[in-house]
Amino acid sequence: MADESPISLSGGPPETQLALAPAAARERLQAALEVGRDQRRAAVAEVAAAFPRYLDAWASLGDLARDDTEAYAYFRVGYHRGLDALRGAGWRGSGYVRSSHEANRGFLRCLAGLARVAGAIGETDEAERCRHFLHQLDPGWRESTSER
Repeated sequence: MADESPISLSGGPPETQLALAPAAARERLQAALEVGRDQRRAAVAEVAAAFPRYLDAWASLGDLARDDTEAYAYFRVGYHRGLDALRGAGWRGSGYVRSSHEANRGFLRCLAGLARVAGAIGETDEAERCRHFLHQLDPGWRESTSER
């Protein structure tokens, strides 16, 4: 019986690309991010509730959080949902997840946010693990590459 697994001739680590979120989710998030500052977090929360697998919504909630503890919770949800999505896309715990693929950015933003707020609340070991993991997944990651 022939093995039907694809063979990689690149010699480098595999690269995983998540699927884009539905257009409706992306459109609703864009609209939510454009509402007035006082209503923005609630509008983005509605998008996350309607599309709980949409990682950019969780990353945006983390960015809009009222304090570091709330941000930590949003980023952690996005991080864990992202790990599930990566596994579903064939990721086996190693290889690249690059920000050059738009669909990967939500996960990477959640991981970067988790690193940032973990450090802010004194979880220095977790902050360092997250930063290290982030740069393993995308060695070219820069915070400025996130869609903040």
